Formats: sequence, structure tokens, C-alpha cells
Amino acid sequence: MSQPYDWVTPVNRKKALIFLIMASFLWSIGGLFIKLIIWHPMAIAGMRSALAALTIYIIAGRRVRFNWSPVQVGGAFAYAGTVTFFVVATKLTTAANAVLLQYTAPVYIAIFGYRFIRERTARVDWLVVAVTLCGMVLFFFDDLTAGSFWGNGSGVLSGFSFGLLILCMRKQKDGSPVATVLLGNVITALAGLPFMFGSPLPDWAGWGALAVLGIFQLGISYIIYSIALKTVTALEAVLIPVIEPLFNPLWVLLFLGEIPGPRSIIGALLILGSITFYSLLKTIQSPRDIPDRV
Repeated sequence: MSQPYDWVTPVNRKKALIFLIMASFLWSIGGLFIKLIIWHPMAIAGMRSALAALTIYIIAGRRVRFNWSPVQVGGAFAYAGTVTFFVVATKLTTAANAVLLQYTAPVYIAIFGYRFIRERTARVDWLVVAVTLCGMVLFFFDDLTAGSFWGNGSGVLSGFSFGLLILCMRKQKDGSPVATVLLGNVITALAGLPFMFGSPLPDWAGWGALAVLGIFQLGISYIIYSIALKTVTALEAVLIPVIEPLFNPLWVLLFLGEIPGPRSIIGALLILGSITFYSLLKTIQSPRDIPDRV
């Protein structure tokens, strides 16, 4: 009889990359399902995280280790910011803008990575960061309404929080990074609780969408992502999963007909182009060519 995964032993590199792709695909359905739910964004974020916390607790159970260190708690608040700002951004701007602005996280990882987790930033990393920043700027010159401005701003904050989250989780690569995710979901659920009763509850379709978001798009995805983070570097963890920014706006376009503006499309091409280039560069390198930068 096989033993259950102990949440401490790292998987091999190949399996870690597969886990990143699987998590990324599950994340990609977030934009579509969030837009299908008619409810306050904070209420959506809270209920989604409540279901995710329950899912993680059922699957990981007692093997999740809490040490209440500053890194674990700080990572939990960074996680709460990531998922909350993403929901707000998805509701106030296009799904493409929300997810692509979240993927500015490599900028913050490149800036703070060496100081925080001793992972050096190479020249090619800075090139990707520069192109990503140029693409991000274009989003704010497209469709400048009050809603889109605050939506884009929330997307940027989601990206900043996502970068901090990855750094904190990677810092715990020898511990239990999934504990940070579980605690972050509890924080988000508590923050969203007051907003759940200030507006009409979702219909049955909305509750179904929330179930998919909480169990699969957030709960299971972050479990396998936490496992992968024990093996890959912080920059790889945010740059290799290109499925989400590719497919998230595609699902919304196909099912809801939402099309981003022309400048946002140019910005998206810049961001996706640089991320794809970096991802291909990393995947064609053999494991022995990739130094241990931790």
C-alpha cells in the first residue's frame, strides 16, 4: 500500500513542471467563473477561499504544519491580497487585463528575490522584467474609465501580492508552504464575510461556479503548486505557468464575448511574448545547467 504524500519531500523536476502546468490550467478558469457570479467581489473572494480552505484541509489534513513564523504569516496575507485583488480586478476590468497584470509578479521577484531568498537574477531575467513593465504600462492607456482604472490598479496590486507570496512560499521550501495557502484562505474568507450579507445571494448557477472556483480553481491548484515550489525556483514558478494568461481571457472571449482594447492587446503580446520566451529557455535547459540558486 502506497504511503500518502508527506508534504515535505520535494518531487523531481519533471513532475514539478507538470504540477505547475496543471495548476496554471486550473487557475485559467477563474476569470470566466468569477464573471458568471453576480455578487460583491469581496463576497466572491471570501466564499471562494472558504471552500478552498475546506478543500485543502480535507486533502492535506493533519500533515499541514503551522509554525506561525513571520514568513508563513506574511505569505498568508500576501496570498489573501493576491486572490482578493484578482477578483476585484476581474469584476472591474477585462479578464485579460486582470490576469496579465497579475503576471507582473516577476518584476517584484527579480527586484527582491536575491535579498529575500538568495536567488540571483540573471540578465535575461531583467530583460523579461523590462518588457513586462512596458506591456503593463499600455494597459493604463486603454479604455480609461474609472472602473477600468481601479480594475487595472487592483490587477497591479494582485501582481505585487503574488510576487511576495511566491517569495514567502519559496522561502519555506523545506517546510510546509501549503500551510501558508491554507491560512491565507482563512484570512480571505474572514475578510469577505461582512460583504456576503450586504447584497442578494447568488443563484444556483452562481453557487455552482463558486464551488468550481473554491474546490478546483483555488484549492486543488494551490496544493499541487505548493508541492512544485519545493523544487523549482521562484522566477520559474511564476514565469513557466503560461497557460493561465493564455487561456483565461480566451475562455471569457469564447463564452462571454469580452474583448480587450487594442493597447491592452499589444501589452498582452509583450507580456506573453517575454514570458513564453523565458519559459522555453528554462525548459530546454537540462537540470544540471540550472544552478541551485537558493
